[in-house]
Amino acid sequence: MLKTNPLLPAFEKTSTQTQQLSWEQRLVKNADKSKGSLKPEYQELKFTLHRKLLDKINLEALATIDNQRVRGEVRNALMQLIDSEQTLLSSVEKQQICDEVLDEVFGLGPLEPLLQDPTVSDILVNGHKQVYVERRGLLEMTTVAFRDDQHLLRIIDKIVSQVGRRVDESTPMVDARLLDGSRVNAVIPPLAVDGPLVSIRRFSVDKLMPADLVERRAMTPGMMELLEAAVKARLNIIIAGGTGSGKTTLLNGLSSFINPKERIVTIEDAAELQLKQPHVARLETRPPNLEGNGAVRARELLINSLRMRPDRIVVGECRGEEALDMLQAMNTGHDGSLTTIHANSPRDAVSRLEVMVSLANSNMQLVSIRQQISSAVNLLVQASRLSDGSRRVISITEITGMEGEIITLQDIFVFEKRGLSPEGKVMGRFAATGIRPKFYEKLLAAGIRVRADLFDEVAEV
Repeated sequence: MLKTNPLLPAFEKTSTQTQQLSWEQRLVKNADKSKGSLKPEYQELKFTLHRKLLDKINLEALATIDNQRVRGEVRNALMQLIDSEQTLLSSVEKQQICDEVLDEVFGLGPLEPLLQDPTVSDILVNGHKQVYVERRGLLEMTTVAFRDDQHLLRIIDKIVSQVGRRVDESTPMVDARLLDGSRVNAVIPPLAVDGPLVSIRRFSVDKLMPADLVERRAMTPGMMELLEAAVKARLNIIIAGGTGSGKTTLLNGLSSFINPKERIVTIEDAAELQLKQPHVARLETRPPNLEGNGAVRARELLINSLRMRPDRIVVGECRGEEALDMLQAMNTGHDGSLTTIHANSPRDAVSRLEVMVSLANSNMQLVSIRQQISSAVNLLVQASRLSDGSRRVISITEITGMEGEIITLQDIFVFEKRGLSPEGKVMGRFAATGIRPKFYEKLLAAGIRVRADLFDEVAEV
């Protein structure tokens, strides 16, 4: 794997500069493992090994080989370099160095072990010295750190360049996506005052299915039975909740109830949904290019999807003008549609819909917007992340119509919080309100019957 290509020196000079800093990232990974601080001598050794490795291998030649073989080639070359150094490293330390260098060369340096941890759902980088993660709904600080802001900026550039984006003073904010589908948002100075900021929302390969949600007490079996019946009866459902409340997870779970014979069109900003049906057409928005042109918004995709003969339209999240087209689709034969919206309560969800529709058409009167909403949407499912990190469906609410100029809502199921246990766990109960929903007749018309005692169910958690 020695150099033979005369074009490599300039390329490798740049790579060496990048890898030097990423070496330090690798060191922090070692600090995370040992929960201790690394000696400067150890850091210097790693940087030296890194530089020598880049001088020895031909990165362009390695790019033509499959990934597993590449890592094996690089690991062998690196172990030879370590053995040639006059150091007193144990075999365990040598393996740690190898792992850290490979993360720098092939991954995202000190972030790589966090990305490999299945318990981490969010990674939040606040400057080069501070990295938080979210596990089981709760934030905790890690010992991971970067050498300096320049090191962190190089890792950010490595992320965004993989998807054809760039981040610099002219475009200091960027959205990107990792190869596994995880969403990345980065903000750099001058907008970020105390150093570059990175937020990574992890992409879960194994999505939670309805049975998993019930098992984790996100809702009761009766609530899931009602939502299953609503999906199969082609009711229009909006899932509302705050950031990290589990909206997308719930949407993915409910989509599993859709008949596999139907054609489904999904529209997302970042492709996260994993529908199991065989006939799914997936659409994804596109950000503007380096010149600021070529953006494709969710509204344009939604309008185009109406020409694709969909049986169901699933929108990952309504956050703007596409809300109007979504409501119109629901009202014109595309029933059974699903989407999510950011809102803290069912009433807030209705208010947000009103605002988003007015953004699309400022000439529409408020009463007309409310009529569109009341006739299009059947169910509002409110998800929430509680103080102990658990995620629960805290209400299932029906839109029953309008009284005067006000949209009327009625709760079918609610979660009543009763306090905290000595361990800090939220205590409460899921309770049916005893109200039989107006859409019950639609369920019967679709040949779907639910248990007679479903609307009297109470479950302690």
